[in-house]
Amino acid sequence: MNALRIAALVAATLASGLIGGVFYAYAISVMPALNRTDDRTIVDVMQKINVVIINPWFMIGFMGTVGFGVAAAALHLGKDHRTTLVWIAIALVLNVIAFMVTSGLNVPLNDKLAAAGDVAQIQNLAQVRADFEATWVRWNVVRAVLHTLAFLVLCGALFVAGQQQGKNSTAGAATAAVPGQFSAPNHNPPTRPFTAQPAGAPYGGPQAQPPRPGHPGA
Repeated sequence: MNALRIAALVAATLASGLIGGVFYAYAISVMPALNRTDDRTIVDVMQKINVVIINPWFMIGFMGTVGFGVAAAALHLGKDHRTTLVWIAIALVLNVIAFMVTSGLNVPLNDKLAAAGDVAQIQNLAQVRADFEATWVRWNVVRAVLHTLAFLVLCGALFVAGQQQGKNSTAGAATAAVPGQFSAPNHNPPTRPFTAQPAGAPYGGPQAQPPRPGHPGA
C-alpha cells in the first residue's frame, strides 16, 4: 500500500512538471518567436500545433495533473498522512485551476483559430491573429505558472512523505528493540537428589562398601 501511495504522488508530481514545462516552453520560446513572424505564419503554425499536440503523450500528462493528484490525495487519507495530504490538496487546487484555464480559455481560442479555415483562404489574417494571439499568450502564462507552482508543492509533499516514512520506520525499529517480558533469573543453585547414607558413614561422604571375600576384614 505504501508503494502505491508513493507511486501516485510521484506520478502527480511528474505530470505537473511535464505540463508546466510544455506551457513554459510556449511562453519563453514558441510564442515570442512566432510573434516576430507575419500573420500567415503564426496562424498556419498554431493551427498545426493545435492538431499535433492532441496525442497520448500530452493527454496522459495533461489529464494526469488532476487524475494522479486525486489518486494521490485519496491514498493519503487518514491521520497518519494528514500533513502530506494538505500539500497534495494545495497542489490539486492549483492544477484544477490551471486545467480550467486551458479548457475554458485556451482551447476555445484554438477552436476559433481552427474554425477560421485554411490559411490560404482566410481573407483577414491580421484580424484572426489579433483575436487569438495576445489573449492566448496571456492565459498560457497563467496556466504555466499554476502548473509550476503545483509541481513545487508536490515536491514538498514528497519531502514531507519521506520524513514521515522515516519517522515511522524509526518508531517501528525502536518498538521492536524493547523486549516484551523479562524472566526472573533463578538464583537458587540446583539441588542434588537426597541419598540415604548407611549408618556410621559421614554425611555427604562416600557410602560404606561391604567387605569383599578374601579381603582383610572379611
